[in-house]
Amino acid sequence: MKVLVIPDVHLKPWMFDRASKMMKAGKADRAVCLMDIPDDWNQELNLDLYMQTYDRAIRFEREYPDTLWCYGNHDLCYPWNQRESGYSKFAVQTVCEKLSGLRESIKDNSRISYIQRIDNVLFCHGGLLDEFVKMHVPAKYYHDIDKVVETVNGLSCTELWQDDSPIWYRPQYYTAKLYKPRKLLQVVGHTPVRSIERKGNLISCDVFSTYRDGRPIGTQEFPVIDTADWSCHGEK
Repeated sequence: MKVLVIPDVHLKPWMFDRASKMMKAGKADRAVCLMDIPDDWNQELNLDLYMQTYDRAIRFEREYPDTLWCYGNHDLCYPWNQRESGYSKFAVQTVCEKLSGLRESIKDNSRISYIQRIDNVLFCHGGLLDEFVKMHVPAKYYHDIDKVVETVNGLSCTELWQDDSPIWYRPQYYTAKLYKPRKLLQVVGHTPVRSIERKGNLISCDVFSTYRDGRPIGTQEFPVIDTADWSCHGEK
């Protein structure tokens, strides 16, 4: 299956416009969004932009109702009441209401969670560490990938608001072992990169984030992943 990945959004509703055109053009069979929908530099007071971005995400969901969604730290910090860089105290109610609206439009709760699996490819915001699995999943389920995903997706803020969790970990900076590196490919956002990068069983694709002055850090390409052979290319 060819999957179009929508990396970290950060108040760029036009990303969904571009992704929709690519889906209509047959560039991929399905989409996965790595979320981080709210928050961007100097936009704490721009509630209209928060609303526009979530509304566009909801319209994308209605256009492509088999889309999978992976929570990011910026999505979760509002309902979980966790302050972090970029958090807007003015947008709390807006984000909570719009995130609830997105969940309601999805209907099938399994399509919005921390980790999504298609074939032997895992999609999540930060990355799934082997040690995190061993810490939070019963040992008898370690080799059952679906059970591992199900268990991690059932964890709470207590376990997930940690540096080594799938919504926070940055494998680009550290060398800890990812979960089942010979068996699984992981596709992640969260950490800005200049171009879509493949290192071993990890594809990093947060190429839409910007510097403080608004200049793009990356190529602003959408990764298209073939979940059968793990090939990847960028689409503009």
